[in-house]
Amino acid sequence: MNTWNAYRRLLQLLPEPPTDVGTITATSSDGCTVTLLSGEQAQVRGRGSIGDPVYIRDGVIQGPAPVLQTVEIEV
Repeated sequence: MNTWNAYRRLLQLLPEPPTDVGTITATSSDGCTVTLLSGEQAQVRGRGSIGDPVYIRDGVIQGPAPVLQTVEIEV
């Protein structure tokens, strides 16, 4: 018997939310304000200290990001 879940199949076709990198610029009781590499600010859920680089996915802090130099290349 071949069974499959149509909803699960649909989820496999949809792209996952992108992962962004940013720096925590402010904290509050319900989350943090993070400045992304593009300069935009985002309110996210999660905890961290001001100045910490973090990975963000779908409005939630996923974990710490490495401290690396940023290089911009024009094409």
